[in-house]
Amino acid sequence: MITIVKTTSKGQITLPVSWRRNFSTNRYTLTEKGEKLEVRPLDLKGLEKDKEYTVFDALRDNKGKGMKARDLANILRKNI
Repeated sequence: MITIVKTTSKGQITLPVSWRRNFSTNRYTLTEKGEKLEVRPLDLKGLEKDKEYTVFDALRDNKGKGMKARDLANILRKNI
């Protein structure tokens, strides 16, 4: 089944509720693979330690540059 979605003016897409109900999370990873975009539920236990993950790559957050997940974790630890 193919579902067509469109982005909002802020670049957001909505995952159909029927898909979201299949997973027990509201966090997902996105991977660009050539001309395809792979969306997967976030599996914290399955994250590869040596792989780089980026968060907050919106223009308003970091001028579109992104922030490495480990850098965000370090900032959060300092503020606890």
